[in-house]
Amino acid sequence: MPLLAPPSKPVKPAAFAEQQIVDAILDASYRIGDPLPGERALSQALGVTRPTIRETLQRLAREGWITIAHGKPTRVNDYLSQGGLGLLATLARHGSALPPDMVTHLLEARTLMLPGVAALAARQDSSALLSFLSQSPGSNTGPAGFARYDWDLQEQMVILSGNAVMKMMFNDFKLVFHALGKVYFRDEQTRTASLAYYRELAAAIEARPDRVAAVVARAMAGAGQLWKART
Repeated sequence: MPLLAPPSKPVKPAAFAEQQIVDAILDASYRIGDPLPGERALSQALGVTRPTIRETLQRLAREGWITIAHGKPTRVNDYLSQGGLGLLATLARHGSALPPDMVTHLLEARTLMLPGVAALAARQDSSALLSFLSQSPGSNTGPAGFARYDWDLQEQMVILSGNAVMKMMFNDFKLVFHALGKVYFRDEQTRTASLAYYRELAAAIEARPDRVAAVVARAMAGAGQLWKART
């Protein structure tokens, strides 16, 4: 059975079981459509109780990783197609085995959603948005600092937009964005492009609020192109 690696530090049994099962799915030890071992076998292999395994499997099923059918084997889903937003947070906890195109997917999703959110935020409270942009990172800031600021800027836009549904959606992006943002911002070119974007966005908010959505859309599309050029 392709499971059971000792944890590097003490974890709760349910968290350990999730880690082992999800890692086995992400590294293709269990492929899409494959059956998982039964509860008894998983319990023995992972050294946790059957109720813990049952609880873990039910949670993974709700997120879209697997399908549980009474009287039939539990099978691995095409999780990127069948999973919901809750799956993103679990993916972020398994950064070492993330699908290689996940950064591309994240950037594409951001390109679709963020321009409208930014335009609404600028209309609702341009001064707050400008204040936040005035605190943009310096050229010597590292990847983690850029990832943190870039996320905080997006979150600020969502909050200022006043759209509660969009806020809930972005909450589910948070962990995975931080994990992948550190990868994206490793390249100096991406950090330089982001600094230029922050300056252009601030200028648009001050002088041409009607251009905010276009500025954000262009920056998001450019981020996607930079990433694809690297991969």
